[in-house]
Amino acid sequence: MGLPELETFDMIRLLYIARYKVLAVLLLLLLALAPAMAQNVVFQGETSTLAVEQKAQDYYVWELYDDPSVDFAKVPGNCPVTSATFVGSNVGASVQVQWLKPGIYFYKVTGYDVTGCTNNLEIGKMEVKPSMPTAELIQPEPDWICIGEKALLVVKLTGVSPWEITYTDGSAFWTVKDIVDSTYNLVVSPFSTTQYWITSVKDVNATNLTPSARVVVVVNPKPDISKIYQY
Repeated sequence: MGLPELETFDMIRLLYIARYKVLAVLLLLLLALAPAMAQNVVFQGETSTLAVEQKAQDYYVWELYDDPSVDFAKVPGNCPVTSATFVGSNVGASVQVQWLKPGIYFYKVTGYDVTGCTNNLEIGKMEVKPSMPTAELIQPEPDWICIGEKALLVVKLTGVSPWEITYTDGSAFWTVKDIVDSTYNLVVSPFSTTQYWITSVKDVNATNLTPSARVVVVVNPKPDISKIYQY
C-alpha cells in the first residue's frame, strides 16, 4: 500500500503546483533574472530594444511599470508615457522603448499562443541614468588667423554643471575643470593650420568619452618684410 499512497501524494502535489503555475513561473523567472537586472542600464533619452526568443506561433505583449509594489501578474502596465514609452508597437518578440526620465523601471512580457491562452510571462528591470553630457566645438568664423594671433573656439555643453573637458590638437592634451556655464570659450594660438577636438566631457552624473567633431584653424603666414616706397 506504500506505493499507491506515494503516487496519491505526488498527484496532489503536482495538482497544487499546476494550480499556481503562473506564480511559480513568475517567481522562478524573477530569481533567474536577478543577476541580469543590474546590468540593464541606459541613459535618459536613449532608445533600447527589449527582446525574447520567438517560440512557434506565439505572440508577445509588453508592458512598462514605474511602481514595483504592484502585482505584475495582475496589474496592467502603469508607467506614464512621459517617463518611458514604446516606439511603435508594444507587441512582438522585440520592441523598442525610449526612456525619457531617470529612474528605476520594470517591464513585463507576456507570451500568448495562437488560441490567446497564456501562462508564461517574464519580468525585467531597467535603470535609467541622467543623460550623458555632451560637448560641441563650434567652427570659428572666420576660420583663419595670421601666425602669432589667437583664435577663439566656442564650446557648447549639455548636462549638469560643473563640467570638465579634455581637448587635443592630436599631439597634446589639455584639461579644463570646474566649468559652470554651458557656453565656454577656448583660446588657442597654433603656429600652423591645426585641428582641434574634445576627447571627453564630464559632468556631475557621467563621463562621455565620445570625441566631438573636429574644427580647423587655418594659420596664414605673415608677408615678407619689404619697403613700401623707394628712396
